Amino acid sequence: MQETKNMLKVLFLCTGNSCRSQMAEGWARALKSDVLEPYSAGIEKHGLNPDAVRAMAEAGVDISRQFSKTPGDLGPIEFDYVVTVCGHANEHCPLFPGKAKVVHVGFEDPPRLTQHLPDGEEKRAVYRRVRDEIRKFIETLPAALTKSEPKPE
Repeated sequence: MQETKNMLKVLFLCTGNSCRSQMAEGWARALKSDVLEPYSAGIEKHGLNPDAVRAMAEAGVDISRQFSKTPGDLGPIEFDYVVTVCGHANEHCPLFPGKAKVVHVGFEDPPRLTQHLPDGEEKRAVYRRVRDEIRKFIETLPAALTKSEPKPE
């Protein structure tokens, strides 16, 4: 079993835990499972977005077994970081017990951006772009989270 006590517990928080936070959790599991214990949740549960699942699968990351949840559904986890990935979650971020540091890194909302588009390449391109932006951010972890903290003396 993998040792997790020294790994950073990171929650990716979004409004509905359907797309961006799910992508972030998927990327973190795929790319940073040696240093991060990633979770995702939403202020509300909106269900897992099938277009997000498809976009991640194209990149070789399976998030199809993930599901939409709220922080309360996760149980008593003491997070090191809560990363809000949308403005609404940042503005309405619940309080977390313990030492959790809230960091906001906003990404555009593919479902909102594509709501007027039919299924097709133009719609998929938006999901891919946001997916790739989230990947670039995840690749900077954990350094991007810890660089602004004061160094222990």
